[in-house]
Amino acid sequence: MTAEPHTQVHHDSRSRVIEPLYAEILRRNRGETEFHQAVREVLETLGPVLAKRPEFVDARIIERICEPERQLIFRVPWSDDSGDIHVNRGFRVEFNSSLGPYKGGLRFHPSVNLGIVKFLGFEQIFKNALTGMPIGGGKGGSDFDPKNRSDAEIMRFCQSFMTELHRHLGEYTDVPAGDIGVGGREIGYLFGQYKRITNRYESGVLTGKGLGWGGSQARTEATGYGCVLFTAEMLRTRGEDLDGQRVAVSGSGNVAIYATEKAQQLGATVVTCSDSDGYVVDDKGIDLDLLKEVKESGRGRVSEYAQRRGGASRFVPGRGVWEVPCDVALPCATQNEITGDDAITLVRNGVKAVAEGANMPTMPEAVRVLQEAGVAFAPGKAANAGGVATSALEMQQNASRDSWSFGYTEERLADIMRYIHHSCHTTAERYGSPGNYVVGANIAGFEVVADAMLAQGLI
Repeated sequence: MTAEPHTQVHHDSRSRVIEPLYAEILRRNRGETEFHQAVREVLETLGPVLAKRPEFVDARIIERICEPERQLIFRVPWSDDSGDIHVNRGFRVEFNSSLGPYKGGLRFHPSVNLGIVKFLGFEQIFKNALTGMPIGGGKGGSDFDPKNRSDAEIMRFCQSFMTELHRHLGEYTDVPAGDIGVGGREIGYLFGQYKRITNRYESGVLTGKGLGWGGSQARTEATGYGCVLFTAEMLRTRGEDLDGQRVAVSGSGNVAIYATEKAQQLGATVVTCSDSDGYVVDDKGIDLDLLKEVKESGRGRVSEYAQRRGGASRFVPGRGVWEVPCDVALPCATQNEITGDDAITLVRNGVKAVAEGANMPTMPEAVRVLQEAGVAFAPGKAANAGGVATSALEMQQNASRDSWSFGYTEERLADIMRYIHHSCHTTAERYGSPGNYVVGANIAGFEVVADAMLAQGLI
């Protein structure tokens, strides 16, 4: 049977442009598996937009978007409390500045390498574009492990890291924030060293700052809150809401805690949390005050939560939360945590919606399983964009020497998440994939960036 002309054009765009480009990306970025996965996931959805907008092909927009504007790798020497010297590796990938200064977090974790930073930076381009805010995409970090290090050791590491990185930063150039392993303490040490070296109080150069010195209300809560607000919008398109839904959340860090908080505020029962040792299931609903208390004291493992909670709460070692029946799943831990088998289990147990609170936590085969089963699936570049959106709001407050209330900032966050959902939802419909938020998010973000790059010439 002859293919429909429209379908044939999409296929031709894919075979003529996307497949050779992906092969070239694999050749030029060897061993960077997370980056390959992130690029593939975006490229697979762009056939329709390339067929409709041939100027993007002629200007080789995709090739330019997939190649970072700048990749920085540098040595970070520091001494521990015993005087022993250590050498770590620092990274900053300044990926795309067509919409504004590079914006994206710093991650301190032993797993950090160039491929992971590039995957995160590539995702950040489209995530930032979806917010409607004037911010480009970047990401950075180090293979330094802050776990079990003293405050003094972390300060010395941060000072050494910033001594090299500062020359590439600026409120109109590149604005880092926190990520895994980089919280308020680390941002404070980094900002102090930047201020010391540059001899200026440039508040807008880092986001995630303390409330007393340029930080924004609701920034701590923003990623988790935003993920749940996006989920609520997805459910609303299906005539449902979060009230009364049973929710499984993975992780027990900042994103997981505040996703749990917002879901509870909207009437859901959150029954899980997890860490690298295993997970807790609490059928009465997670006691958030207790979880916060556990996380803020000592080792902060979720097994301690289960011990102290007692009753219906139990700790399951060495396993993942996705075997727990739920209506809504919110992966808020790390990349590639939902496998194909996990997705099959979730579908079998009746999951209605999955929204990524973490970056790329759902493996490609799992996404396919969920979408084929009719589950509403929100990719991280849309669902977890609330964090970077609120960072952009922090930059606004810094630029105007202003400070907004929690309520006003949360209102702005809710508006942005509704805007992102609307953009993804309508773009998917416009390109013939109604209800497919992966297609909607990728194409909506891509079009904004591609149009800006076309307007700015061959850059």
